[in-house]
Amino acid sequence: MTEPISIELLAHLQPLMLLGDEGLRALLPRCKVHTFARGTDPFRAEKWDGQVVYLVRGQLLTRMADGTSRVLVGGHDIATAPVASGGKAPSESKAITDIELLSLEEDPLDIVVTWNQLAAQSESTHEKGDQTDWRMMSGMFAVDNLTVGAFASLPPANIQSLLAKFQRIPAKRGETIIAQGEPGDYYFLIESGRCKVSRLVAGASVQLAELKEGNAFGEEALVADTVRNATVTMITDGMLLRLSKEDFNQLLCAPLLQKVSGEDAERKVAAGAKWIDVRFPAEYQSDGYPGAINIPLNDLRGALTALDPTKEYIVYCQTGRRSSAAAFLLSQRGLHAALLDGGMRSRTSVMESVK
Repeated sequence: MTEPISIELLAHLQPLMLLGDEGLRALLPRCKVHTFARGTDPFRAEKWDGQVVYLVRGQLLTRMADGTSRVLVGGHDIATAPVASGGKAPSESKAITDIELLSLEEDPLDIVVTWNQLAAQSESTHEKGDQTDWRMMSGMFAVDNLTVGAFASLPPANIQSLLAKFQRIPAKRGETIIAQGEPGDYYFLIESGRCKVSRLVAGASVQLAELKEGNAFGEEALVADTVRNATVTMITDGMLLRLSKEDFNQLLCAPLLQKVSGEDAERKVAAGAKWIDVRFPAEYQSDGYPGAINIPLNDLRGALTALDPTKEYIVYCQTGRRSSAAAFLLSQRGLHAALLDGGMRSRTSVMESVK
C-alpha cells in the first residue's frame, strides 16, 4: 500500500459514511486490504463470500452477470459503492492498473449500520436536552459488543424500543444509586462519570470494582429476581441511563439469555464448550461438574478478562437462578455464554429418567 487506510477514506464509502468518526475508528481494525497486479482478475483469484468489497485505489474493469460493463476508478464517486456485497459480485473483472481492494465482513457491518441508524432515529424523537448520542458510547454499545456474542442476534425491533426506553438521569458525586439489600428495580448504563461497587462483608464496606462510561450495572438482581448484592455509589458527577425492570426483561434479557437443555449442554461440552459453576467453592467442591471452572457469581465481573472470547461457556448453578444472572452478564460483554435451563436439578432429573 502507498498509504494506510484512514478514517477519511472510509468516510467516502457507502454505507460507512453514515457511521461518524467514532464508528469508523472502531471499524478500522476490521478492514483488510488486498493488492492485485495489473491484468489480474481479483474476483477469480480470491473468494469474497460474506464480504463487502470496495475499490480504493487503481482502475478496475468489471462485467456483471447481466452483461453490463463499467470501469471503476478508486476514489471517484462511482467507486464509493461496494464492488461486491450481498452475494453479488462481478462475473468477470480485470485490473487495468495495479489496484487495492478493501474488504469488511458483511454481517458485522450490517449490524453496526443497523444500530447506528436506529440510534440516530431514537435521538430524533427526544428533546435536545434529553438526547444521548449512542454512537459515541463505549462499553455495551461498542462495535465489538454489537458484533460478537448475543448482541449480534438482538432483534432490530428490540434495538429501537430499547434505545427509546432508556431514561436519562443526572447523578451527583457521592450519591448512592443502588443499595445492597434493596429490591432490584432498574438496570443502569453509565453515559458519563464514574462510580464504585462495594459490598458489606462482616460489617465492613469492601470496594469490589470501579465502573466508568459505557459500563452497565444492576442486571444481576433483575435477572435472578432477587435483592441487590452490592451498593453502587457515584465517585464523580455524571449522567446515567436507566431502564425499568419490565423493559429490561422484555427487550434485553429475553433475547440475550440463551438457554440450553441438559442434553444440548452435554453435546456442546463434548465439542469443546466449558462449564462455569457460579456457586460458592464449598458447593462446587461437593458436586461440581468435572472440568468446570468455578467462578462464584459475586466474583464474576472481576474474572471476565480471564475468559477466552473464542470459547463457548455453559453456566450453571443448583436451580438456574444465579447462573441466569451470570449468563446474562457474560453475554452482555460479548462472550459466548448459555444458561443450563433449570440448573443442576433439571439435568439430574433428566439423567435419572434415562436410567
